[in-house]
Amino acid sequence: MAVHGLFNGFCLCDKAMPTSKSVLAAAAVASLFAAAADGQQRRGDQYQALQARRAGQVMPLRQIEAMIVPRMGRADYLGPEFDPATATYRLKFMRDGSVIWIDVDARTGQVVGRSGY
Repeated sequence: MAVHGLFNGFCLCDKAMPTSKSVLAAAAVASLFAAAADGQQRRGDQYQALQARRAGQVMPLRQIEAMIVPRMGRADYLGPEFDPATATYRLKFMRDGSVIWIDVDARTGQVVGRSGY
């Protein structure tokens, strides 16, 4: 095989190398699976939070948000996550390009942790 054959997308055994289109397609499929898994986790968190709320075990998220969001000043509120094992909400904020997490006891509404500034 001539030297130029090494640079036109074929190996010495004349099998085609993956093209950038096939690599991009594979990456797109992988990201779809990752997004689907994240969506499943989020729905699970939401369902568990709803069940705990219906059972009277935790405060309504909107009530907790009403207490915490105004205290965060000019930070943008991005949304909550619920941890059923500890009955805590983790509220995510963004300020000046930095992420701030506020952990709130879902039973009492008390802030129990903070990370980022």
